[in-house]
Amino acid sequence: MTDITWSVLIPVKVLTQAKSRLADLAGPRRAELALALACDTVTAVLACEAAAQVIVITDDRSAGAALAGLGALVIPDEPRDGLNAALRHGAGHAAARWPGSGTAALSADLPALRPAEIGRALRAASAWPTAFVADAAGDGTTLYTALPGAAFRPAFGLASRARHAADGAAELDLQGVPGLRRDVDTAADLRGAAALGLGPYSAPLAAELLRCAPRGR
Repeated sequence: MTDITWSVLIPVKVLTQAKSRLADLAGPRRAELALALACDTVTAVLACEAAAQVIVITDDRSAGAALAGLGALVIPDEPRDGLNAALRHGAGHAAARWPGSGTAALSADLPALRPAEIGRALRAASAWPTAFVADAAGDGTTLYTALPGAAFRPAFGLASRARHAADGAAELDLQGVPGLRRDVDTAADLRGAAALGLGPYSAPLAAELLRCAPRGR
């Protein structure tokens, strides 16, 4: 199924609750940084031909307005029962409207993601009923996919790599996709993403925050 198209689901927390581990670095600009990360992620996916539609699941009005302005379809997080419940809700919405598309769940904090990287991963995922890409740390997951008709069982969170593998999803051991693996939860992660090259929304803010950060943060 190499020519399959995908509904890409991107969950975005209420911005004031997002990226708590970046509070020391970003201070009162933490919500602004979380939105910038999401904007760069969504922008990269929208530029990928394999992504037929990009669906953002969020209850944050500011994030919803900004990401809809970029071209994403924004739906509310009706379950309000955590990340994986939000993704299942988004998958149900996508399956009802685009039943012939695969379903992909993507982290919203990939500011160095390139369209070619997500495109390469989605093409590779089309060979498996369910598949995933591990994060740079090797413990988590940044992308989880299910073909049409396959059970969509996202298991994001701590140790999600092991849970997705235990559920039978194929791990996509791709080379040359550093931006897809580099999610941002800490200041060190942001520095790592900056070294790869940040998108236009995150780059100026990250440069300011990292320049002003005390040594060791």
